[in-house]
Amino acid sequence: MSSADGSTRCTQILAAIRGEVNKMLVGQEHLLDSLLIALMTGGHILLEGVPGLAKTTAVRALAAALGLDTRRISFTPDLLPADVTGGLTYNHKEGTFTPRKGPVFTHLLIADEINRAPAKVQSALLEAMQERQVTLGDTTYALPEPFLVMATQNPIEQEGTYPLPEAQTDRFMLKCVVKHPGREDERRIMNGNTRPETVAAPAPTCCVTSEDIALLRRTAGEVHCDAKVDDYILDLVFATRNPTLFKGLESLEGAIQLGASPRASICLKLAARATALLRGRTYATPQDVKDVAHDVLRHRLLLTYEAEAENLTPDSVIDRLLTEVPVP
Repeated sequence: MSSADGSTRCTQILAAIRGEVNKMLVGQEHLLDSLLIALMTGGHILLEGVPGLAKTTAVRALAAALGLDTRRISFTPDLLPADVTGGLTYNHKEGTFTPRKGPVFTHLLIADEINRAPAKVQSALLEAMQERQVTLGDTTYALPEPFLVMATQNPIEQEGTYPLPEAQTDRFMLKCVVKHPGREDERRIMNGNTRPETVAAPAPTCCVTSEDIALLRRTAGEVHCDAKVDDYILDLVFATRNPTLFKGLESLEGAIQLGASPRASICLKLAARATALLRGRTYATPQDVKDVAHDVLRHRLLLTYEAEAENLTPDSVIDRLLTEVPVP
């Protein structure tokens, strides 16, 4: 299949997925785009938003459209690492230990309210997210492909929560901030969820094959990214570490305690390629990088206390970067 034919087929696949997901999801186009980017790049995604914004609904609808297995873990303070990864069960009759695989052995893992569990439970996901494997006892088991963690967290409630450590958040490719729908979208949501019980709501059905998903991933990886776009990505990332290197960003000196990691450069390029494919193109542009910059960088910037006292936020810092860093 030629590059043009592959791109055309991918456009058809993405349109079919959107059509199925939108049977349950109203509005939230940015959320759906972020989920599709994560799917095409194999990256994990952290969804942040107040309750009731269809974060979990969106993931379940995507799983149904893809025909993938999905499991949900409600993270609570009393959760144990074995409740996520599984463990070894002792067989009294045979005197042996038998592996019991946990809910992490799935395609789409929904980690609901991930910041409500303590650090030892959050860290149980580190090996699964990075190496796509889980070690039980002295045996390592590969996770199914594709494997994606889609976690949610509530930004408002801080009582009884455990903020994700930097090592954990850096393993999420994207952090998508989910906002309230517009008035007309909310009207559709209200009317759709108050219809008579005799009127059945349409449900998403599987519309793609495993070969289609593999084609999406392969084609996204083949999207052309010019050397100038690579330089732009590196400029943005290096500006988070040393803003004084760029004219107009001198005032950010001392505002950023920790800049973006090299993983940010990788994720920016992967996400820009996937965004180009979402737009029906076989080449990435600086605008594609701009479109994903907030989602890729916001959770990788740690601001100083002085910056927070001046009401600076990671998003406002990224806005400055996108304004001042020269675009090729």
